Amino acid sequence: MKNIFSKITNYFEKLSFSYKTYFLIFIIASGMICIVLLSQISIFIIKEDFDKFFNKRTISLIKLENIKDTYVINIQDTLRELDSGNLNFKQANEVLILGKQIIRKNWELYRIQSALNTDEMITSFIKKFIISRSKDIDSELLKNNIIKNINTKMSSIESALNSIHTKPNSEQLDDLNLEINSISIYITSLINYDLSIAINEKNDTQKVFNTIIIFSIISIFLVFVFSILLSIFVTNDFKQLNDSLEKNVDEKTKELITLNELLEKKISKEVQQNRKKDIIMFQQARFASLGEMLNNIAHQWRQPLGSITMIVQSFQTKMQLGKLTDEFIDDKVNDALLLANNMSNTLDDFKNFFSPDKSKIKFDIEKCIEHSIELSKYLLSKENIKIELIIKDKITLNSFYNEISHVFLNIISNSKDALCSNVDKNDRIIKIMVSKYKNRAMINMLDNGGGIPPEIVPKIFEPYYTTKYKSAGTGIGLYMSRQIIEKHINGSISYKNIVHKIKDNKNYNCSLFTIKIPINDEDKNAE
Repeated sequence: MKNIFSKITNYFEKLSFSYKTYFLIFIIASGMICIVLLSQISIFIIKEDFDKFFNKRTISLIKLENIKDTYVINIQDTLRELDSGNLNFKQANEVLILGKQIIRKNWELYRIQSALNTDEMITSFIKKFIISRSKDIDSELLKNNIIKNINTKMSSIESALNSIHTKPNSEQLDDLNLEINSISIYITSLINYDLSIAINEKNDTQKVFNTIIIFSIISIFLVFVFSILLSIFVTNDFKQLNDSLEKNVDEKTKELITLNELLEKKISKEVQQNRKKDIIMFQQARFASLGEMLNNIAHQWRQPLGSITMIVQSFQTKMQLGKLTDEFIDDKVNDALLLANNMSNTLDDFKNFFSPDKSKIKFDIEKCIEHSIELSKYLLSKENIKIELIIKDKITLNSFYNEISHVFLNIISNSKDALCSNVDKNDRIIKIMVSKYKNRAMINMLDNGGGIPPEIVPKIFEPYYTTKYKSAGTGIGLYMSRQIIEKHINGSISYKNIVHKIKDNKNYNCSLFTIKIPINDEDKNAE
């Protein structure tokens, strides 16, 4: 026994991990299926035996008892009543005819019921291999003889009843009573025979049930033993695999730690370089804007400086002519102070534009756009560019005023360059439309400068990308605008080429910038 067990364990030990797993699953699954089948078969046999006993035996016995009672009550008692004069022949004959019908019907049903084979295929198959007891041939012969005698007695009683036409004599009554007592004895014997058959069948079913229970217990035991055995082998393989994996993980972890240290150093260097690049880009953007601002300041100061120069010269002229009066001096001084005050206000406007916003403020979007237009009006008027501002909804933002104004100024500057290059002086138009959509301010800025070539559109927001000469642009204006709108303000900015009737119902190829800005902080994720 020990040698067999050791051979089995050595065989399973040599199997691969996958085969052990498959075999374990097969043992458990087949064992469970076997147990379920055996339990179902046991239940099925018990139910089938109960149904058979009830239908074949119980109902048959009831039919025999009905026949026996009918002979005694409907025939024997009716003949006594007829003999005693309590019933006339007509009444007695009706009862006798009804009794004969009941007897024939019950006897026919009994014969049919007893002839049925109620053994199912599964039950017959199991009993064939489990039960060695064969049918008792003598008992079968006895049953057939009893049935034959009952048939004979029935025919004899029915013939005797048919021969009675009036009141029966004592001899006929004695013969009929004797025949009825005889058939009652035969029917009782048949009932006892059927009861003995039912008891034998119950014992057979009990033997089948006990045998199946034994096989179920053996199956459960075998499944349990093989499951434990294979589980031990699989667990050992899992342990070996786990040790191997832990070793590999430790090695890889050390490699990853070393790699992470190198990556951290590289990332630190790249972050420092990117910060330097961002600082340079912001400086270039500021310098580019500063150049345009200086042009605007120079233009807006040129006329007031000329006027102040003329005022100074007028003092000299009046003094030489001897016409310098106090009234003239007061008037010209007031004019000079007004011009100087306007120049100071202009300088403050541009200085505030370059001051970074430290906190959000509430402001009217229309005022912010007008401020950007005012800062660039010299260059726009110089190039004969008209700006049309359409305010569909009055909107108050809680955001960074100067940064948003800077974005508008960048887009206006780009539109100005496109219009100067591609459009006749008399047709240059920039249209700005402001509306509200789902808790967001939508600003559409378009010009009829011909649009941007489709192959260039995906790159316009990239840093240092420009279609202008290097002396005319740095390529970071739109990049900075996108950074401000998307990262600082949590909005969005997009571009597309469109065809639009911007003037005189004539179609123009236009550039359209769409800017969406949250109206309040809590609306930054709304669309």
